[in-house]
Amino acid sequence: MRDEELLRYARHILLDDVGIEGQTTLLASRVLVVGAGGLGSPVCLYLASAGVGELVVADDDTVELSNLQRQIMHTNDRVGMPKVDSARTAVAQINPDTIVTALEKRLDSVSLGEQVSQVDLVLDCCDNFDTRHAVNQACVTHQVPLVSGAAVRFEGQVCVYDTRQETSPCYHCLFPQGHDVTPTDCATMGVFAPLVGIIGSLQAAEAIKVLTGIGQPLVGRLVIFEARRSHWHEVKVPRDPVCPVCAQRPPPI
Repeated sequence: MRDEELLRYARHILLDDVGIEGQTTLLASRVLVVGAGGLGSPVCLYLASAGVGELVVADDDTVELSNLQRQIMHTNDRVGMPKVDSARTAVAQINPDTIVTALEKRLDSVSLGEQVSQVDLVLDCCDNFDTRHAVNQACVTHQVPLVSGAAVRFEGQVCVYDTRQETSPCYHCLFPQGHDVTPTDCATMGVFAPLVGIIGSLQAAEAIKVLTGIGQPLVGRLVIFEARRSHWHEVKVPRDPVCPVCAQRPPPI
């Protein structure tokens, strides 16, 4: 580790649970972030500041004025710019050593499989169920841990799905894909600005924990935050033994 890196990450290195070994692991990590909006903003900024070596950021949207109320990675002078390019600019200003691979597209099942197979961890920061289920399928297939977050109105949630572990559920175990699920959209329902920062920051924390092997990640535990009362609630999430996505998972890699 270079002297500049020792200085930049000194406060991490001082933590016994992280140390030189954990920080070196972060520097060598490659992470896929699906969505560069409200949740993806704090995720990208904190993972870059923490020293994750490469962020692959996928989003097909451009920065709009209405995004700036909560999507803190983007700025007024970048309205109209692809969000992934804005993400690259923001990350470079925080940590020029973090590589940002920008994918200006909505990933389909094929491209998701290609990208997921090449990373150490995935963060689901998107805003629709179809993409969430496609991301989950790719993570189960390639046995890559998934940190999933969601936020709308005044409520957000985070859970970690790591099917490398025998007892871990997948996203489908908790939210089965079907026509009875009503999509939520902050464009029509609204979202409390700091909420996405809270949930996205928790996603970043869980990602760092999974990558470095510290603490107890939220595997099999859904954490829900209600902002009006500042109330946290945890729900145990068991694995579905007949889940069509993860029941026949391959042996651990």
